[in-house]
Amino acid sequence: MARPPRIDRISYAGRSTYLVTTTTRDRVKAFADLEFGRLAERALLAIADREYFTLPAYCLMPDHVHIVATGQTPASDLKRLVSGWKQATGYAWSKLGYGRLWQAGYWERLARFDEPVDEMVRYVIDNPVRARLAADPTLYPLTGSTECTIEHICESRPKRRH
Repeated sequence: MARPPRIDRISYAGRSTYLVTTTTRDRVKAFADLEFGRLAERALLAIADREYFTLPAYCLMPDHVHIVATGQTPASDLKRLVSGWKQATGYAWSKLGYGRLWQAGYWERLARFDEPVDEMVRYVIDNPVRARLAADPTLYPLTGSTECTIEHICESRPKRRH
């Protein structure tokens, strides 16, 4: 699959919010291994902190990852966040003897300045439920947020009508 292009007129730096999706190479189910998933989660949190990002939501699915990332300073750089995290986790995966972890590139969607991030957050935390990996977002172990608990996000969303 071709590498998704970056948009020339966007700097990917500053106080913007993005929805990022990245996929493992050959759709290998690396994060089905909960121990490796936890290692990748810790690396994501550390690199997000280092690059001055909050993560309103993230979810490591077995073969892909969704991240909502919000830059907190003018120095926050999405490209450094994603490449640093993919490099760290890719190295850890290869040290386990499994070869390359990541498909080249990633997809991102920039939130408009007036767009609430709630829909992005709900999309991310509901992903394991849509994939039938968990009955409820709070039950999936590799979902989180640096801003609040998944329980709080679930409580604040509109109730579904049956």
